[in-house]
Formats: sequence, structure tokens, C-alpha cells
Amino acid sequence: MNAVIGVDLGSNSARAVAIDPSGRVLGAATGAYPGAAGWPAGHADPQGWLAGVVEAVTALGEHLTGRPEAICVGGQSPTTVPRDGGFAVTCRHPAGVTGSPAEQHYAQREVIGHDAEPRQVYDWLMARLGAEERQSRWPGDPTLDGYGARATTGEVIGLTGSGPAESRGSTELAGASGIPAGVPLVAGAQDAYLAFWAGGVDTPGRALDPGGRTGGLAVAIASSDTHGDLYTLASPAKGVDIVGGPVSSHGLMLEWLTMVTGRPVPELLELAAAVPAGADGVIVLPYLEGERAPRWNRQLRAEIVGLGSGCGPGHLARAVLEGAAYGLRNIADSLPVGIDLLVCAGSPARSPLWCQIKADVLEVPVEVPAETDLAAYGAALAAGAGAGWWPRPGTAPGGSWPRPPVTVVEPSPRSVYRETYRRFVSLGDAAELRLTDA
Repeated sequence: MNAVIGVDLGSNSARAVAIDPSGRVLGAATGAYPGAAGWPAGHADPQGWLAGVVEAVTALGEHLTGRPEAICVGGQSPTTVPRDGGFAVTCRHPAGVTGSPAEQHYAQREVIGHDAEPRQVYDWLMARLGAEERQSRWPGDPTLDGYGARATTGEVIGLTGSGPAESRGSTELAGASGIPAGVPLVAGAQDAYLAFWAGGVDTPGRALDPGGRTGGLAVAIASSDTHGDLYTLASPAKGVDIVGGPVSSHGLMLEWLTMVTGRPVPELLELAAAVPAGADGVIVLPYLEGERAPRWNRQLRAEIVGLGSGCGPGHLARAVLEGAAYGLRNIADSLPVGIDLLVCAGSPARSPLWCQIKADVLEVPVEVPAETDLAAYGAALAAGAGAGWWPRPGTAPGGSWPRPPVTVVEPSPRSVYRETYRRFVSLGDAAELRLTDA
């Protein structure tokens, strides 16, 4: 059976998926990061990441017939790894967080030191599996100075069990870890770009929230349209760009609530479902780690407004879910392009309640893919491009690549959401004003 494997290096684990030439998911597996609980804030041991990737790919390979035709690793970014070892500086480190992705990489390079020969995390991992030391870059992205020779997403950059990792005597080679030797390794990209690809953000009007601990909103727009000073990147399709921006703490807000209440996420979601829309006036500003789009203010902090004596964990959980939806609506209202449909991905997409709230607040249909880890699926698309199954990103029109099957959630607009959204924006404005006055 023909298969390619894509791996998403997530915040908490590595997730691998295998797909066939039709795009059908053949299997999925995860790999843990040994020692992650002891990593300093904003840093990580890349050997732990490598162990997670090897575990996920090896476990997935046990369910496939024959060896895969290609493997691609993508994931968290910007994250910088010293070429020859030492702790990495992750995307959660404060270095350069107010700048562009390239500026953030350069700030991270200053933290680890120029002599460390910086690498993007997925490039470092691919070299350990046997790839050439290359810099994987999405079409249109600037080349990073000092991060190695450039390779475009979808380009073959080596074979498992060979290349510079072997010449350095690495004990982590693919052949020694259960991953077959001789499998083509393909240049990846950061997780958000891969999710945009897998979610079909290649047709104007389609939008995506990648979910996870952060989230955000990306909207496809014709390249010929006026973008102004918006943050813009190339979509997978020729003639289409993507505008929008990331947020800081949507999924993280729910993680925080599990910590302070001692209740697991499924229980919180069940409690939230029993609370009416609008959370009886409770509003959460999801700014645990500041905010990116559309406010771009890292000094903001989360707020809970409207608590009463009759409020419990369900009200807080409902307000967290709604606050994330209001945050997406705030980005959407800042853009010069309308949204026809929102694709929800990541772990938040596994909650029917959360998907319905997003549909109702943004007042557009929501697509929920059967494979919610779109970054892993997008990495598999890159692997398939390397295998010659379909075009590389940036070389073909929209719709040239398979997508996972989806369920569509229809919106039920509510006046309470419209009014609470206006209060949400006003509360955020007031929070910024207080920072200015201070």
C-alpha cells in the first residue's frame, strides 16, 4: 500500500499521520517528549523532540504495508536549535516576540549564540534522520541568514539513515531507531502554514483557525486585491495570499482553567454546555500571555468580567470558549475581506460545542475535518509532493491537493453573541487604555 508520513512537532507531543495518494488517512500515532516536564520555560531539549518524532513514526510504520514513500517533519515555529546540541529556544521564549517570524528567529539566534550555528527545529530533526542540512522555507518566505542553504517545502532533501547525521556518528539514525533506511526526506514548514495547506485555505473567502494552545485566523484573498499593511503570506495556491494573524492563548485558557479547577477538559466542556449562550454575562479576555492579532500588545493580560455568586466552573468554561470565538471575530472585523467559511482544526475542533460557538459568533459555516491535526496532514501533503503525487505549494491553483473529509456546522446567529462581542471589544480597548495611562 502506497503511503507517505507527515509529522507535526507540537507543543506537547509529536503526531504522525500516514495518507495514501487519494489523501485518505491510513493511520496516526503520537510520540511523547521524554523529560519535557523539567524543561525551563521557553527552552527545550531537542533530543526529547527527536525521541518523540522517532516514537511516532516508528509506531505508525508498524500499521503500514511496506515502507513509506516519503517522510516530512514540520511544526512549531519560530524555534531555534543549536546545530550540535544544547537547549533550543522555543516559540514561547520572549526573545523577538513582537517582531516578524524572521526577526524572532534572529532574536533567538542571539540567545543561543552565533557560534552555535542555528537551525530551525524541524530542519535539525530531519538532519538527525539523515537529511542534508537545509533550511526548509515556505514559498515567498525570506531566507534566514545563517540557518543553512534554502530548500522549498515539498523538496526532497535526503534519505533516512544517510547524510550528515551519519558522518557525525550520530546514534539517533533512522535505521537504528526502527524507521526504515533509504526513505526520502522532504523539506517541511511551520505548523500554521501546513495547516493552511491541509485546510484548503487556497480559495478566497475560506478561513482557518489552526487551534491548539494558541489559535488565530487566516483568510485566503486574491493576490491582486489590496492588502495594505496587513501581515501577508503566500497561500499554497498560485494567485492567492493569506491575511490575518495568530493569537496567544485560546487553547491555553482552557488548559489554565483545568489547572485552577482541577477538572479535566471533557468535564469542563460538559459543564459549559449546560450554561446558556452569553455565559450569563461572564466574559473572558483570553490574554494570558498578551495578545497578538489584532491588538499586537504583549503587555495585555487575561481578565474575567461579570462573575456573580451564582457562577461556577461551567460559566467560566463557557466564557473561555466564547472568548476565543470573540477573539477570532475581532481579527475578522479588522480585515478588508469577508469570510465565507471557517475551518476549525487542532484539539479545539474535537469539541462540537466550541465549533458551534465559533460558527454562531462569526456567523459563517464551520468545517470540521475528520483529521483535526491539519499540521500533520499538511506535512504529509509535503511528503506526497516530494514523492511526486501532487504539486508543491505555490506551483498550482487551489484545489490541486486532497483534503480530509469534513463535517459542516451551520451557524445559528444570536443577538446575545453580537452584544457580548461588542462588550468584549470595549473591554479590550479599556485594558489597553489602562496600560497607556500607567
